[in-house]
Amino acid sequence: MAEPAVATSFQQAIADAVTLKRVPDRNIRLVYLTILLLGVAYGLAISLVAVYLEEKGFDKTAIGELAIFFAGGIVSFAIPAGSMIKAFGAKRVLIASLLGYAVAVGAFPFVNGYWGVGALRFFDGAFSVGVWVSSETILLARAPREDKAYCTSLYAIALALGYVIGPFLASAVVALSNKATSFMAAGVLSVVTALVVGALLDSRVTSHGAEAEATAGGESLTTGQVFWRIKMSCLATFSYGYFQASVVLFLPLYLIERGITEHETIIMPAFFALGMLLFANAAAQQGDKRGHLAMMRILGIVGTFTCIAFLFVPPVGVIVYAVGFVAGASLASVSPVSLALQGLVIPERELSRAGGLYNASYALGMLVGPPIAGALFTKLGGPAMITHFAVLWAAFVALTIVFRRDDPRVAAAG
Repeated sequence: MAEPAVATSFQQAIADAVTLKRVPDRNIRLVYLTILLLGVAYGLAISLVAVYLEEKGFDKTAIGELAIFFAGGIVSFAIPAGSMIKAFGAKRVLIASLLGYAVAVGAFPFVNGYWGVGALRFFDGAFSVGVWVSSETILLARAPREDKAYCTSLYAIALALGYVIGPFLASAVVALSNKATSFMAAGVLSVVTALVVGALLDSRVTSHGAEAEATAGGESLTTGQVFWRIKMSCLATFSYGYFQASVVLFLPLYLIERGITEHETIIMPAFFALGMLLFANAAAQQGDKRGHLAMMRILGIVGTFTCIAFLFVPPVGVIVYAVGFVAGASLASVSPVSLALQGLVIPERELSRAGGLYNASYALGMLVGPPIAGALFTKLGGPAMITHFAVLWAAFVALTIVFRRDDPRVAAAG
């Protein structure tokens, strides 16, 4: 009798997620719609960037360098974005960032030089992080305390779905027109999203609890104090940014050396994304029930052994896909749970600043990961590179134990 009960529970969880039954707040639903549409716009553009630049005469080294401009934009504007939200409000920053992204991506086909393209990639990252920080500030402020991770997991899933839909739309646009049109379509979609946000999102969208905090007379935290409270969330997103940016570039090359065909490596990311899409929500619900840092530790342990598995995986497509699926289910699911933990340990008035630090940590990981991974791959070989990913996640797991009291559930238990 237990198996039907488990199946029914899983089906109910899927139904709740699809219908947003546990998310009655209209503003949170609008954040999901916003990030879904932005994800589609990303997919329309990102799926073509490398090919389009190569057609314009950029070599692979230059294309890799231009990706650093994007991460640099995120790092440079992540913390200022939090300050701007405190000054002007999350809704205004969200609209401005969406419009800024529309200009940056829409202008892409009209700029040819290295520095011109680099500038666009920089502002692409800058306006993107403005959208992320403002959206996450709204989400964490409005999400119920008992469902923080559940709500953040749906946010991550909405963005991932956009990334899946976007490339298919890009393929259709290119078939009907050309690559330049796909970039402009991404810009138009971002403008439409800004109009939807302007029309439907509440003006004082982060006001929940603000009056109570003001009445309580809580003192403002310094930036250092904010970071220390969210250090495990920042470390989690740094580790994921480091891992994600490096794996995208170098795991296919490592797998090809092991005997996997190039075609098989091309569809590998789909299984990574599928693992996250199917398990992120379940991991989030367990985090809400049992403690977010504890759940991050479990995911990190599974992810560590998954990295090690890549050292021994035979060159059989279906087995490699299975390992990639588990990697996505574990390591990609760390991100929404870490974001939820941040929402629990920071007062609402500091959420925007915390969001800036959180996203800056992610971008910093994206910046430093590929050069280190590439150097290890070049000098010591693929196994050394894979081993260092396992060491990264093992170190993260160790720190979740050292700082276990950062989890409110553990701290409350004494």
